[in-house]
Amino acid sequence: MSVAESSRARRPRAVSTRLLRSELRLIFERRRNIAGMGVLASVPIIIAVSIAIAGTPQPGEGPTFLSQVTSNGLFVGLAALGAELPLFLPLAVAAISGDAVAGEANIGTLRYLLAVPVHRTRLLAVKYAAILIFTVAAVLLVAAVGVLLGFALFGTGPVTLLSGTQVGTLEGLWRLLLVCGYLTVCLAAFGAIGLFVSTLTEQPIGATIAVVGLAVISQILDAIAALAPIHEYLPTHYWLAFGDLLRDPISTDLIRTGMLSAAAYALIFWTAAWARFVGKDVTS
Repeated sequence: MSVAESSRARRPRAVSTRLLRSELRLIFERRRNIAGMGVLASVPIIIAVSIAIAGTPQPGEGPTFLSQVTSNGLFVGLAALGAELPLFLPLAVAAISGDAVAGEANIGTLRYLLAVPVHRTRLLAVKYAAILIFTVAAVLLVAAVGVLLGFALFGTGPVTLLSGTQVGTLEGLWRLLLVCGYLTVCLAAFGAIGLFVSTLTEQPIGATIAVVGLAVISQILDAIAALAPIHEYLPTHYWLAFGDLLRDPISTDLIRTGMLSAAAYALIFWTAAWARFVGKDVTS
């Protein structure tokens, strides 16, 4: 072997992002996904315009933070996140994660993709990375549209936290970013569940419905006081703990537990998806 050949053999291979970029194009360029993002963005618009026309609702009416919107446009973003968290955001994540493997299998491209060849573990990791990126984009889209439109219609002012303390707009924006980060972690764990379900079927619509149904059932069970012993094990139980990020000082107990719960769900279901996917027959 020549010196040049030896040098090439020892040279580490560059990490290619081509597969991830291809997956992201597949997600963000599909018309149905663009329409879905449009629906997510429409909620803060509806909230802001409705309040601008009809006035401020009374405390307790509508989504959390709705009554504080006119004091600072920042609360439009928070109100929109609170309104979309029970259904719209889980539905968006379920649609993407449920389609990740089942969609490829349904149209017959999965076996061609694996024939490239692409290692199945790498392919599954790339698909989950794309789900994570979509989740970040979806959460930030709702918050950003709400904040920008809220500032335009209602301006800025003191941000009254749940503990009654008032902080400035910059501090409020920082708290909103923390909320977005926490919700992204929670929904990313939900995306791992969707990815696992996607490996069980070749019907992406069925996978999406199953995952959304799981979210709805989990929230129903979480609302039944008699089932309190199982509440902490439900995947959606800690989603609303983001309110602790809007206290002074920030209460981290439930936030920490919620992130550990999300990490456990993500690890368990990504591992289950991997175990299913590496042995999945996609040749027929």
